[in-house]
Formats: sequence, C-alpha cells, structure tokens
Amino acid sequence: MGPGVRAKDPPLSQVHSLAQVTGDVRFRGEVAIALGAVVRAELEANCSIGAGSVLQEGAAIYALPPGKVLGDDQAPYTVWLGEQVTLTHKVLIQGPVYLGSGSFVGFRSTLMNARLGQGCIVLMHALVQDVEVPAGKLVPSGAVITRQEQADALPDVSAANLALVREILGHGNFPASLSAQPAAAASSPPSNEPNGLGTMHSQTLTSDIVQRVRQYLSQGLRIGTEHADTRRYRSGVWQTCSPIQATRETEALQALEVCLAEHAGEYVRMFGIDPRAKQRVAPVTIQRPDGRPVELNGGSSLPPLPSSQAYRPIPSQPGSGGSLSPEVIQQVRHYLNQGYRIGTEHADARRYRSGVWQTCSPIASTRESEVLAALASCLADHAGEYVRLFGIDPRANQRIAPITIQRPDGGPLAVSPSLAPASSGPSHNGGSWRSSASVPMPGGDLAHQVRQLIQQGYHIGAEHADSRRYRSGVWQTCPPITSNRETEVLAAISACMAQHPGEYVRIFGIDPVAKRRGEAITIQRPGQSSTAAASHAPEPAPTATPGVTPPTPVSPGASGQPLSQDLVQQVHQLVNQGYRLSLEHADQRRYRSGAWQTSAALEGSRPSDILAALAAQLRQHQGEYVRLIGIDPKMKRRVLETTIQRP
Repeated sequence: MGPGVRAKDPPLSQVHSLAQVTGDVRFRGEVAIALGAVVRAELEANCSIGAGSVLQEGAAIYALPPGKVLGDDQAPYTVWLGEQVTLTHKVLIQGPVYLGSGSFVGFRSTLMNARLGQGCIVLMHALVQDVEVPAGKLVPSGAVITRQEQADALPDVSAANLALVREILGHGNFPASLSAQPAAAASSPPSNEPNGLGTMHSQTLTSDIVQRVRQYLSQGLRIGTEHADTRRYRSGVWQTCSPIQATRETEALQALEVCLAEHAGEYVRMFGIDPRAKQRVAPVTIQRPDGRPVELNGGSSLPPLPSSQAYRPIPSQPGSGGSLSPEVIQQVRHYLNQGYRIGTEHADARRYRSGVWQTCSPIASTRESEVLAALASCLADHAGEYVRLFGIDPRANQRIAPITIQRPDGGPLAVSPSLAPASSGPSHNGGSWRSSASVPMPGGDLAHQVRQLIQQGYHIGAEHADSRRYRSGVWQTCPPITSNRETEVLAAISACMAQHPGEYVRIFGIDPVAKRRGEAITIQRPGQSSTAAASHAPEPAPTATPGVTPPTPVSPGASGQPLSQDLVQQVHQLVNQGYRLSLEHADQRRYRSGAWQTSAALEGSRPSDILAALAAQLRQHQGEYVRLIGIDPKMKRRVLETTIQRP
C-alpha cells in the first residue's frame, strides 16, 4: 500500500504486492485488492471502500477532486464503495462516484460522476455517467447511460441476472447481499451528486427532490417555491418565495437550498411554472418543521421521461404505468410525422363497460420527447384504468384511429404500428360505443373498415338485398347515414343489419367531392352471423359498381401463398382514391430501432399491376418486416402505414 492509506483494520485486508493504493484511501473492514488493481486518491480527494469488497485484476479507482458524494456515514467522499461491492477485471471508476452495498460491476465497464443504489448490477462494457441509478436496477451489457431518463427506465435485477453474477464470481466469492432477491424496492441513501457537474452542492436535498427538479427543468418548466408556518399551513395560506430564475440544474438546486435554509422550521413546497400557460404544475411539499423526510411519490408526481435513443429498456406492460412499449412509441411517431396532434382519454372499469371516456389534459407539444413524457404522465396518473391514444387532425378537427394502450390488469395489448390499427379486444368492441341487448353491434373487422373510410373523408352508405335480388344484382338502399362519428355510424349499420336479417347487407364509402361511391364490402349474408360476414373480404355484387375497379386475381406472396383479401382490398381502395403506393422493409435489428429501408416504388396504372409488383417485393424481402405506404401525391404526405409482412 502506498503512502497516505488509512485502513480501519489493516491485518484483515488482502492487498496484492503489485497493486497500487495511494492517497487518502480508507478500508472499512476486510477488502481484497488483486494483482494490477489501482486505487488512487489525488490531493484533496478521498476514497472509502466497504467491508467485503473485491477489486479484481486490472480494476481501477481514480478519486479526482473537486467532486464529492455523501457517504453512508454522512461525510463527503470523492469515491464511496459500500459493503460487498465487486469490481471485475478492467473496471474503471472515476469520481465522484457512489456505489451502494452489494453492487456488481462487470468487465470493462466505466462509472463516471454517477450514483448507483444498493444491489445494482452493471454488466459488461457499459458506461454510466452523469446519472443516478435507483437501487436494485440492471444496466445491460453495452448500455450507454448518460441521461437521467435512461437511468430511471432501467429494468429491475432478475433471478437470471443474479445467476449470471454467480457464474462470473463463483459461489465462493458471491456477495451475500446479492444472494437474496434483488432489492428493487430498497431505498438508496440520499443523493448529493449533481449529475453532470463535479461540485458538491446538495447536502440538504434528498434524491427525490433533486430528481423532481430535473424533471421540471427537462420539461421546460421554471421552479417556484412558497412557505408557511404551522398556523398558516393549517389554514392553507402560503407565502410565495423569491422566484428561481435559473434554468441550469446546479443554480436551481443552490437557490432551492438557500430557500430551505431561510425558512427552516417551516413548511416549504415546490412547484413547476409553465412559462407559456402562466400556471403552476404539480406542487409538492419538500420540507416540514419537524425535519421528517418527505415522500414525493404522490399522485402529482411527474414520471421520468422515456428514452428512445442510445438505450431502450426492456418494455414493461403499459398497464403497470412503466415505460412505454416500442409499439406505442412507434404509433406516436406515426401520428407526429403526419402532422397530427396527440390526445388521450381514460375510463375506469365501470365507465369502460358503458363506453364513457374522460378526456385527459391535451398534449399541445409536437416534439416527440415532450409528447412521450406527457403520455407517460397520463399513464401514471391513471394507473389501474383503461387509457387510449388517438391522433387529432388540426385541420378537420376530428380524431384519428383511437387505440387502447393501457388496461387495469396490465394485460398485453396489440398495437399495430399503423395509422388505422385493427380493433382487437375490448378496446373498441366494448368501450368505444355502447352495445345494446336488442341490436347486436358489428365485429372488430367491420369497425376497422368503417374507421378507415371515415378517416379518408368518406361518408358511409349501406344497402341490402334478399337472395333473389342478390343474384340479379339489385340492391335496395338502407336509410342514409348522415353522421361521420364512428359510434353513430356503427349503430346505424347495426340497425340496418337488424332490420334485414336473413338478407345480404353491404356498406360502401361515398366520396362527397367526386360524388361517387367506392368499392362495396359485404358484411352480412343469409345464414351467417354478422361478425363472421364482416370478417370476410369485400365481395362485389354480380353487377359491377360504377366507377370502381373490379377485383383482380391475387398473386402469390412471399411464402408462396396468395395475398390476403384484406391486403388486396386495401390496395384497391388506395388505387381508386388516386394514392401512390410504395414499400419499406427492415430486418429484425433495424425494425427494433425503427430504421426502415425504402423499396422500389410500386409502379402501375391498374391494381393488378401493383399487386404483381407487391408480391414480387414480398418474395424479395422474405424473412423481413415489410410495410405498405400510401402517399397522397397532391399533399405530398403519407396517408397510410401498415405492416403487411412479418418474419
């Protein structure tokens, strides 16, 4: 050991003769430092290593001033390692760093200016910098965690992760604190490390308060505070403190500490200030007269911003209020790319059964990160309820393609990354409109067809025919449907089907500008349930509908099977409406990162030509994801994105 080393019990520590330990380094019990390991504390810096900690060959700790963290003994340190911490080969720790008890850092990983709670596992070749990682979290191999929202979204340590650590260390050297279940709910000591900066300034603020300040600032909010003594607090009378004008985290935290010091012995609460709306956001009490710690996990808490870049965490189910799934993030991107705003609404189980939804606070932003943050906030605010997402067309003032993204039971949700996702589950069949005991409501496939027609600006028409008239191609018109609201249109179609049981019923779109009808879709047949009929592909009547291209033979797809009738119908509709078609493809790696590659355009003036080109492209990209793109040549924008092939 080099000069300046302080060991609490030197005889118990095992330091190899070829290890370098220099400066103010303190051992708090038995410590094992292997061959080639380096622990160096520069002048005015110090390092404390807890009992039972192990530094394997090549591990390095550099304690560099001036940054400090608060150790478990409430004293400042440049580097603090808790008890039973393991640093494997080639790990680099550069202070200020706090590493909680029972933590494990894998081969060649780097920690810089970071704080990791108890029981954290950092796997191989990872970088953790300028963030605070909660207790019991897993940093996957190769992850780059440099933003706080990434750290907040990390998954919990699982039994499989613990088994991997046991295998790496061997059962003899396995830390006792990692032999039990992961400490996902354990509370780490208060954080005093200003992420991204090397100065110790937050000796009085807890990690919850620091995290709340970060969230306010990351969402563009200013920080405000107010105070009240015990008498005024009971009366609900608060006095406003001097406003905090700073937008930098360090300056805001320093001003907040000054405010708490000025009003010691009083209640102090903090809130965000929206500079545009001129209103306060989510006030929370951060100090009490008795000095007791304050929990900031109430209903007004702001959720962490989800990450969609350097590292994407393992998605949790939306119902749990955790991070957003990749499908939901992809759907939000689709909405924003087409110029739509984002809206949400929620319903408890009782209202959901009645089809009564309550609108959430509108999401005014068009930036993806801010929209995702607001969406995560909505899910957290309405945990245990149904939540659905929809696009808002600002020109037509109508909603687009609502989809359910959260269920009370946390069950899986099928969210198709397209502008008109198929209706599945109670998301549309049971919650978006009222069902009647006397009038059966149409199935999810019919609701999907109706939604697509409405989104494309069409009115809906319906007609019926008995078997004799059907063979002659003579159809009778049902009462006209004047509404363009999906629920009312479905109710009118259901009423038409109920009035003509045992007959053929079909629906069609009506172009109000061109004054012509689109291709008809048969939704009911004699002797067949309406749901089964609606799930069939559209079948033309024996006499062709004027102005509509007749169906074409279906070419085989990628697997040698014919293209689905739904896809053929989709192509016919887009071609008849004058849209251009193209394809995009992606392998599994690119699909996960949302990087699609453009295929050759589907050229042709007839649907048959386009379908033939489509089948050829599917065969060419067999084993990949392929999605169909509809493009409005006048508006120069996409009107449809739907995945038509999966590996």
